[in-house]
Amino acid sequence: MKITDLRVAVIGKHPIVRIVTDEGIYGIGEVEYTKTYLKPFILHFRDALIGEDPTDVERCMMKIRQRGSFKPYGAAVSVIEHALWDIAGKAAGVPAYKLLGGKVRDKVRVYNGSVRRKRSGDRPEDFAADVKWMAEQPQNFFMVKQGLSFHSSQKDSYPDFHYGPTAKKSGYHGAMDQGQISEHGFNYLLDCVIAMKEALGDKVSLALDCGPGWFLNDAIKFANAVEKYNIMWLEDMLTGDYVPWVNPQAYRELTNSTTTPIHTGEQIYLRHNFKELIETQAVRVVGPDPADIGGIAELKWVAEHAYMHSIMMAPHGTANGLLGLGALINVCATLPANYIAFEYPSASDEFWNEIVTGLPSGPIVVDSHVDLLPGPGLGLDIDAKAAKRYLKEEDAGFFD
Repeated sequence: MKITDLRVAVIGKHPIVRIVTDEGIYGIGEVEYTKTYLKPFILHFRDALIGEDPTDVERCMMKIRQRGSFKPYGAAVSVIEHALWDIAGKAAGVPAYKLLGGKVRDKVRVYNGSVRRKRSGDRPEDFAADVKWMAEQPQNFFMVKQGLSFHSSQKDSYPDFHYGPTAKKSGYHGAMDQGQISEHGFNYLLDCVIAMKEALGDKVSLALDCGPGWFLNDAIKFANAVEKYNIMWLEDMLTGDYVPWVNPQAYRELTNSTTTPIHTGEQIYLRHNFKELIETQAVRVVGPDPADIGGIAELKWVAEHAYMHSIMMAPHGTANGLLGLGALINVCATLPANYIAFEYPSASDEFWNEIVTGLPSGPIVVDSHVDLLPGPGLGLDIDAKAAKRYLKEEDAGFFD
């Protein structure tokens, strides 16, 4: 079997990859919502892959892996890897998890980071009402994650929240505010945490997505201040979303200062950049995204290495819509006992529920778990006829 073409179409705001072969088998993958600008970067790999056997996944990846980078540019490499595993599974007639060593669980646990509504405000009671609503959704999520501090509108809406410069974002995601948090800003954050925990009790866990933007002194104070509330983790305090470095030494000092679990990893590309975080016990939880780290095999390697060092694994996933569920479910079915849950991605647009095939006929999430997908490869596909209405004219031949 040989690759004959690599195609990219933007459907909604997701670049979708389709790798075509000379045997009529194709593979698909989904890039994070809003990363439409990556289309030409993905197509850059076309000439390197044409003529290769797509079932030799690692051989194909060796040709392109070095040209990726931290989020967002690892997405271009990752989505190709997903499509290759999709082909490999289809060629073998088995789900991709069978090719990754087989399943260790029949259902995969997920948590709620994306099934949400617009919060009514930034007061403690608003945060409390928000997480209560998230916990009461019919999926019966065991845990909800809430953005806080620099990973929320609080940094702008609360007067004199911090003493650093304020980025003029104008809706541009990735511009990082950072600086020393004021005393009243710090106490306000604690009030919000207390309100959320009172709303949730101990039946639904709470994780906090905090940054990036904190400096180490504030991060240590905050992690210690919330210890008694049994927060599941504090995520990306020092580095994180769209930050192209790791800073293990500072994370290690933060982790060693507190019993509150410290988490990072969604922006990190390749296992190599998790090595020091894991081997020096710099964090308690790693959260790579299979659509940014370099693919599902890359994530599995990190999970196994973390397992050997007693570090937990909770993959990021809200960036990937319904089609990206295939990658998340297949790899997480194979992970060792340090796996907690992946962040459940909901559809960015309602039409995805109409065009994605292979999903369960009933609810996707039941009691905070999703079933393994029975189909070969990654288990999901796109209904070409239904999806054509969402294609741009320049992508008209995507499904041919």
